Amino acid sequence: MPHSKKMKIESESQSPLLPEQSGNESTYSTDHSKISEPKQFSGAQNPNSEVPETPKSESDSSSLSNWTFLSNHAHVLLLISGDPAIRLRDVASKVGITERAVQRIIADLEAGNYIQRRKVGRRNQYHVNRDLPLRHPIEAHRTIRCLIDLILDTTPS
Repeated sequence: MPHSKKMKIESESQSPLLPEQSGNESTYSTDHSKISEPKQFSGAQNPNSEVPETPKSESDSSSLSNWTFLSNHAHVLLLISGDPAIRLRDVASKVGITERAVQRIIADLEAGNYIQRRKVGRRNQYHVNRDLPLRHPIEAHRTIRCLIDLILDTTPS
């Protein structure tokens, strides 16, 4: 047996360990001794688990809300371009992330020159550089302006 596993050997005179008595341990009997090995359970297999795993159906609409086509960086950039004086608290609330996450995204966007921050009184005002290309090679042939126009529908009518 590998030395990395912890093993417990008990004498034959002791009563066998049952799963409900031993927590996450399983008992294996041999000819003259009982060996218990720790066993890991996932939520669906562990009989002591409080929340059993439920299978998701393809028609379950809650699974659709777990992801979006645009990243949080794109969401923050779009909100800032729509309202250059927006508070980070409001951005966080609308995107569904923490204020600290918004601060990190703002720092990323500033480092890439996608936005510039300017102090106006006690508040920040942001300017979006709309002429920079999108970052991923698949979309690099388009600019920030194209994304903003597509999503916010800012093209003149």
